[in-house]
Amino acid sequence: MIRLLAVLLLLLASPALADSTTGIPRIVDGDSLVINGVKVRLHGIDAPERNQTCGTEPNRWDCGRQSSRALSKMIDRAPVTCHERDVDRYGRIVAVCSVGGVLLNARMVAEGWAVAYRQYSMDYVGEEDQAREGGRGIWSGEFVRPEDWRRGQRTARSRAAPSQSPRKMPDRGSVRPNRLDVDAHDGGF
Repeated sequence: MIRLLAVLLLLLASPALADSTTGIPRIVDGDSLVINGVKVRLHGIDAPERNQTCGTEPNRWDCGRQSSRALSKMIDRAPVTCHERDVDRYGRIVAVCSVGGVLLNARMVAEGWAVAYRQYSMDYVGEEDQAREGGRGIWSGEFVRPEDWRRGQRTARSRAAPSQSPRKMPDRGSVRPNRLDVDAHDGGF
């Protein structure tokens, strides 16, 4: 009996159980959501930013909004459970999330609405390869990887605001601390 109680106490104290968040989320973009006020960044994937477009004229399309819609459709107002893997420098939990037994991180990449964020994880490279080969989602045409698109947007903003010193602009690509460091999405939402 004492042994059983000890095992139960260990399970309850387990980080895997203690570091999960469940609830019906608000979708921020294709790789970010908020559950019960907790900001969550999907681990190992990088989706187009909400206002990012893909393709070239005259076939430009709103791939960022499509990615957000795809995540919303996968969830379909059902409760999502996210298991924390880390916390990024913006205070968001970085997590693997599921709904109804479906891993959202893997499915977003497999359906072509996000890429494997290889800088932080190799978990979804196979799914990315299959999406690319199948021409699914953003792989149906030309696109700029979300990380590169954000860098381009920072460059455009710094040119638009010449009064701000470039030394004061954060260069998220130059310093990588030991903790997981993820570029801001929608201003760190």
